[in-house]
Amino acid sequence: MNKSLATNLIALGVIGVGYVSPVYSDHLLAVGLFATSGALTNYLAVHMLFEKVPLLYGSGVVPNRFEDFKTGIHALIMNQFFTPENIEKFLADQTRDIAAAFDPDPVLNAIDYDRIFSRLVDGVMASPFGGMLNIVGGPNALHSLKDPFIKKIRAEIRLLLASPNFLHTIQEGLGSAALAGDLIAKVDAIVVQRLDELTPEMVKTIVQNMIRKHLGWLVVWGGVFGGLIGLITSFVR
Repeated sequence: MNKSLATNLIALGVIGVGYVSPVYSDHLLAVGLFATSGALTNYLAVHMLFEKVPLLYGSGVVPNRFEDFKTGIHALIMNQFFTPENIEKFLADQTRDIAAAFDPDPVLNAIDYDRIFSRLVDGVMASPFGGMLNIVGGPNALHSLKDPFIKKIRAEIRLLLASPNFLHTIQEGLGSAALAGDLIAKVDAIVVQRLDELTPEMVKTIVQNMIRKHLGWLVVWGGVFGGLIGLITSFVR
């Protein structure tokens, strides 16, 4: 059951009991009236956070302060989560994981070794050695070197990819402050774009969904403390 409704019904019930009870009627009426007053006042306060109430200045705080809420959401996201320190630490952690699990085989398999060898042959033929090679069969004379060349270049690239200097360079590049800054700028642009799409009604719904359930306890405690004050008052009159 809705906490606010339940609190108000109980308070009204105590008032009803106070009217018909042959004993302690004054005390019960005081408890019921003060509890109802406290619960209704707090209910109205919660309601005024989200809705504008005619003739009540300051009601509708959330929709009225729409831009302030947008600014607050933006500041929360960017200043608490996407700080330069957090981004650089995240990138550093990711690059360490990449380096630890780096497998050079997909890179090696993606290289077009035939094209590299073809470019090598073109380079040799365009050099002063080209004329000499034409005497002994031209480019065909180099085809016997293709398989040994590919094995050699593949082994050299594997050594390069696995070298500490290469992995360190990759780590520095991915974890650099410049990259972190670029990432923060992109995230900031995305957040700003999304916030610009929000309407006052959407912001009200977001805030309402987050806190209204918990604000219901204000009504409960308003009724409880109101009832206690009423009980005390009934004894000191």
